Amino acid sequence: MSDKTLKQDILDELDFEPSIDAADIGVAVEDGIVTLTGHVTTFGQKITVEKLVARVKGVKGIAVEIDVRYPGTAGNSDDEIAKRAVNMLKWSNSVPADKVQVKVQDGWVTLTGTVDWNYQKTGAADAVRDLAGVIGISNQIALRPRVSSIDVKKHIEDSLKRNAELEAKSIRVNVAGNKVILEGNVKAWYERRIAEQAAWAIPGVTMVDDRLTIA
Repeated sequence: MSDKTLKQDILDELDFEPSIDAADIGVAVEDGIVTLTGHVTTFGQKITVEKLVARVKGVKGIAVEIDVRYPGTAGNSDDEIAKRAVNMLKWSNSVPADKVQVKVQDGWVTLTGTVDWNYQKTGAADAVRDLAGVIGISNQIALRPRVSSIDVKKHIEDSLKRNAELEAKSIRVNVAGNKVILEGNVKAWYERRIAEQAAWAIPGVTMVDDRLTIA
């Protein structure tokens, strides 16, 4: 696929998404590497744009240089953002109570604490990313290592085989303690995320080293 064709596919994908204004987003493609520029009105939209582009066939890598520009600043002071973030975490079904702490500086939210599962860690970030005034998130929540008798490698490999979108034979899984290493080839950028999610879904995994390449 040519860079010109890939760029048009990306623009069409962005135009198709009603939750974002693609008119303010610039797209450049070189050798399958996509650079996104421009601005959006929430941090959540920035994440949405990245996910949309990642799932387009032919994308080999993404550089996100999109700014978050809020239409107003009223009520967006750091202390107000922190209060709203704490409330959102309390209301989230994914985040265990009193396990996550919030710090806000110049609109940038830092999450700390310790949880048992990766979905709880990602759920905390998802809970606060669309708040007005948030320009970025540093998710420093730690995962608690858990001793488990299950065969981590086999469970991940079985999960990959069940996924119709992946060629499981081209992915190698290695486990070192609580760390999972993924190696081999996938056909598209978004398939790397599918493989990562399969690894993170196993209890006791605290780190995933994604070394997959796009063939």
